[in-house]
Amino acid sequence: MSIVLTVAELTDLVAEVLVRHGLARDSARCVAGVVAAAERDGSRSHGLFRLPGYVATLKSGWIDGNARPVVTEVAPGVVAVDAANGFAQPALAAGSPLLIAKARSQGIAAMAIRNSHHFAALWPDVEPFAEAGFVALACVNARSRVAPWGATRKFLGTNPMAFACPRDGAPPLVWDQASSVIAQGEVLLAARDGHDLPDGVGLDAAGQATNDPRAVLDGGAMLPFGGHKGSGIAFMVEILAAAVTGGRFGFEDGSAAFPGAQTSNAGECVILIDPARAGGTDVGSRIAGLFEGFAAAGVSRLPGDARYARRSRSIAEGVSIPAETYETVQRLLAG
Repeated sequence: MSIVLTVAELTDLVAEVLVRHGLARDSARCVAGVVAAAERDGSRSHGLFRLPGYVATLKSGWIDGNARPVVTEVAPGVVAVDAANGFAQPALAAGSPLLIAKARSQGIAAMAIRNSHHFAALWPDVEPFAEAGFVALACVNARSRVAPWGATRKFLGTNPMAFACPRDGAPPLVWDQASSVIAQGEVLLAARDGHDLPDGVGLDAAGQATNDPRAVLDGGAMLPFGGHKGSGIAFMVEILAAAVTGGRFGFEDGSAAFPGAQTSNAGECVILIDPARAGGTDVGSRIAGLFEGFAAAGVSRLPGDARYARRSRSIAEGVSIPAETYETVQRLLAG
């Protein structure tokens, strides 16, 4: 059995849960939007499944539910945002108008967000920029969960990155991936549902390979995708999202002092490029030609296509929520 809600109804419901547990209403709308978007598009590991984690983090005192982001113009092509120990989405929303203006003027601009908590999928951060005509790249660091290549204990975060570019006559191409073999949310789902992990995903507390998601979560570590290649990308994200922004490194995480906290106080780096100002000509049709080449090579589905298909169904038919999940949301709403 399932409950069917419109996207707007789902967003309102999530926002009310977050407000109920101490998040300012304007910030709650920002966060609820990305939670509902993930559920709408079938990204269940970053949708309602994470709502109890948001609530637990708010209740723990690890995050400031009334945080007001502070936007600073630090250079002609750089916007800095201090999220003030709040969620990343309100900070992104606060800095985006200036970031867009700079990218339109300069051709390229970056936003450096620090002192923020990002607990959501990353693709919602970049897709709107591509809809506005930009090529966008974002990356976020997080608390230590991944053992670098050759190590036996966790040190780096899952450190996701997302990319988006516009397409003529079609929604943007968007991808979002962790630097680990799978996202941490997938490990949490496997633990909840009693499923084994594939080979090569994680280590136990003794540094031995394991397929048990609970062993990975209980003192173990996840592994980077592609071995040393993914490890290098996770390191790059740590530099861009933490060192460059002034955010905390993953190993500096202090959430353990706040029982129940599930988020990381870390950083995010967002880079926008305006194709019209980058020196190329006829960029839109060239990108379309690139996609045609993918199809000619036998690629039947581009990144994001399945998400867009699920989105269309959700908009037309409503978002189907398992009854057990809906009951959990109602319990959270009741306090």
